[in-house]
Amino acid sequence: MHIDLTPEQESWIKARVASGDFASVEQAARRLIDERIAELENDDMAWAKPMVDEGLAALESGDFISLEDHRARNLARRAARRA
Repeated sequence: MHIDLTPEQESWIKARVASGDFASVEQAARRLIDERIAELENDDMAWAKPMVDEGLAALESGDFISLEDHRARNLARRAARRA
């Protein structure tokens, strides 16, 4: 497989190889790709659960506005900015 890096990516990797962070450009590419794959595989959206729970609690308690009210509020805000 052949991958073309941007000049910025190539420069960044070569600088990390020169500083000893990686033994070679190939090692850097493999490690960085492996780390990103691991991040994607482990992204279970757990970070969003508190926000979802907060939204559901607000909905259950009646702490929300209708879409129509939301639109009217935004129109009023825009009109106030123009005045």
